[in-house]
Amino acid sequence: MTLLRIDASILGPISASKELADLVLAEWTAQRPDEEVVTRHLGTDPLPADAWAITVDAAHNTPEDRRSDAQKAAGALAKEVYDELVSADAVVLAFPLYNWGVSAHVKNWIDLVVAGAVVAGGTSGDRVLEGKPVVLLTTRGGNYSKGTPKEGWDHSTPYLRRVLADAWGAELTVVEREFTLVGIKPELDRFAALGAQLKDAAHEAASSAGKALAAG
Repeated sequence: MTLLRIDASILGPISASKELADLVLAEWTAQRPDEEVVTRHLGTDPLPADAWAITVDAAHNTPEDRRSDAQKAAGALAKEVYDELVSADAVVLAFPLYNWGVSAHVKNWIDLVVAGAVVAGGTSGDRVLEGKPVVLLTTRGGNYSKGTPKEGWDHSTPYLRRVLADAWGAELTVVEREFTLVGIKPELDRFAALGAQLKDAAHEAASSAGKALAAG
């Protein structure tokens, strides 16, 4: 089996979403030490922002034998991203919340997967994760849970659920962690106890998700 792990944090080694993904991977490798793990990091190695538009424009307006080198390269990248996803047997996605929504580099990846399906001979509506186990790890610097002032401000997680489960057909498990900026921003120090509690719960959920994924 092949596991695909995609990270999207821009915070490097201090990333809370990376920490959760590492816990999932630790459980996976403990049970499946010889299985292939493919990684992609959209935060440190973002996909070209114009590749999706170039690919779609070429598909609609330029016959294949008349496409420029830039159009061919963009189409090849879209198919690479698509092939990488559909060839995986299990997927781990570490996608933090940024500025109340899905980050630009994650949205770009999603758009390229959709374009890649068309390049590969399918359609933009293909269920590219049909029946596959996917663990989505999402982190939020503040607290967006029910009853808080920021309830409803997370426009990333509902969108990702819609794409991954409803549109792409994944067997989706979501692990969420709130208040990752507790201990970093002084104004959140009064929430230290709650922050620690939420961190422990998220870590436990990530480990459990990893065990279930590996047992799959």
